[in-house]
Amino acid sequence: MGAFRASQPSLDLAVVGNCQMSALLDREGTVMWSCWPRPDAEPIFCGLLREEGAQSAHGVFSVALKDQRGADQRYRRNTAVVETLLLDAHGGEALVTDFCPRFRTYGRLFRPAILVRIIEPLRGRPQVRIRLRPSVGYGASQPAVVAGGHHLRFSGEGLALRVTTDAPLGALQDEQTFVLDRPVVLLLGPDERVEEQIDQLGRHWLAATTDYWCEWVRTLAIPLEWQEAVIRAAITLKLCTYEDSGAVLAALTTSIPEAPGSQRNWDYRYCWLRDAFFVVQALNRLGATRTMEGFLRFIENIASQGALDTVRPVYRISGSEPLTERIAPGLAGYRGDGPVRVGNQAAEQVQHDVYGSVVLAASQLFYDERLAARGDHALYGRLEALGTQAVRAYGQPDAGPWEFRTVTHPHTFSAAMCWAACDRLSQIGTRIGQPARANEWREHAQRMKDDLLQRAWNPSLESFVSTLDGSASIDATVLLLPELGLVSATDPRFASTVAAVERELVDDAYVMRYRHPDDFGRPESAFTICTFWYINALAMLGRHDEAVTHFESVLARRNHVGLLSEDIAPRSGELWGNFPQTYSLVGIIRSAIRLSKPWEAAL
Repeated sequence: MGAFRASQPSLDLAVVGNCQMSALLDREGTVMWSCWPRPDAEPIFCGLLREEGAQSAHGVFSVALKDQRGADQRYRRNTAVVETLLLDAHGGEALVTDFCPRFRTYGRLFRPAILVRIIEPLRGRPQVRIRLRPSVGYGASQPAVVAGGHHLRFSGEGLALRVTTDAPLGALQDEQTFVLDRPVVLLLGPDERVEEQIDQLGRHWLAATTDYWCEWVRTLAIPLEWQEAVIRAAITLKLCTYEDSGAVLAALTTSIPEAPGSQRNWDYRYCWLRDAFFVVQALNRLGATRTMEGFLRFIENIASQGALDTVRPVYRISGSEPLTERIAPGLAGYRGDGPVRVGNQAAEQVQHDVYGSVVLAASQLFYDERLAARGDHALYGRLEALGTQAVRAYGQPDAGPWEFRTVTHPHTFSAAMCWAACDRLSQIGTRIGQPARANEWREHAQRMKDDLLQRAWNPSLESFVSTLDGSASIDATVLLLPELGLVSATDPRFASTVAAVERELVDDAYVMRYRHPDDFGRPESAFTICTFWYINALAMLGRHDEAVTHFESVLARRNHVGLLSEDIAPRSGELWGNFPQTYSLVGIIRSAIRLSKPWEAAL
């Protein structure tokens, strides 16, 4: 299967999906996590959050050879198709190909909530054992199993799931080893009859899905350098979208701790408005306009809902608010490190950056001529209502970008995002011929800017700081002030702020979000996106070579298939936090584009 780069000893997972469902596979091809029929539903496979040694319990889908001695794994080039090579002690080899069908047929996208597994012998006559044990109730119990002619049906607690296969059905049901003397196909999805011949259907779907992804990648605008990293990040970012609504999930998992024993276990299977601007920016730079349009549609729908003074920081991928946070007692947690949380309390918090997040993202609709649905006066009116809320919220205490659970402050980043809402409304107003409205928003923005730059600056630290209330603490969001346009990268205060971040937050080339204690003590791991913010700040300051060194250091921490999680342990380089993290994918894309040599340098 070719050369593979050594991976970090953590979260060695590959992702398959089709923007309707997804699954995470370990290096041996076991499905460790998959929610069905959509990414924020209950998991049917939950081995990722079971204690080590509990993999024989329900919630697992594994393929293993008798006397297996090794495995290797990779993506098919430029696709979301995963190939896992299994080797036994007798020279036998089998290839497991996993994917979720996605391609155009009859003028529309075909993306069913189906996982396809094709197992084929490559050498010798390997003996294979398949364990298919879905779970219900967040790992609490197993569904009932009924065998049909060529399928097994699983049912229980609202679940109706079917695997249709040409593998020996008795061996599958009884988990018995059988000789793999021909390819076998397993289609796991809704409890619906499959009329076509299974092997031909599986091969057709595989070829069509491979072609779809290769063609999609061909449409991307990628940088000259780090192409493989950007392409893999782009595909995975798309896999983190829920196409029905256009939402982008923060991650596909829940409750992988930010650090061992930290209790910082969160459910990230939702859409945070704070991510909106950076996600839209990354998609725009890639030229992934359809994906960007879908996300903008989701953002616009949020902006159009109900009372604007109750805009939440986070929403379910359908556009409704997340479930109330609760604990799933049936799962012990990643490496036994619980709790496992379902839902997210952040939806109940006050976070004033949401108004700027929506306006910044929606601004694209007024400038991008490629988009089918352009911004108009009606949308501008809805965004102005958000701007009015930003004016009211500016400088008021909130939970802040790091979502503190028990304290509130007037956070610098929240204030900066309120300013950004007014600043962009002024620019949009000018563009669409509303000079009076543009001038009013410009005046709001100027008042905020004058106040913010004075109150957020700490002369003794020679840095912008976390809050506007005389704080002496620094957090990584101060690196974003030039990205938002609040200060220029040539402003001496920004260079001084970066120097302060280097003193206070940089740890072995990685950047902590902050150092001060919070509800759960002091952070132990570096939030991956903060390092990308630092890399971009170095580039803005003209420190290009340093930025490249840090960027390649982060890329070296990707797992064996090129993916990153939420956090990196600075000393060991181990990956922690939910996976794959959208923010981290966006970071790879934006930093690579910023740092790369132009195509003209090679062509």
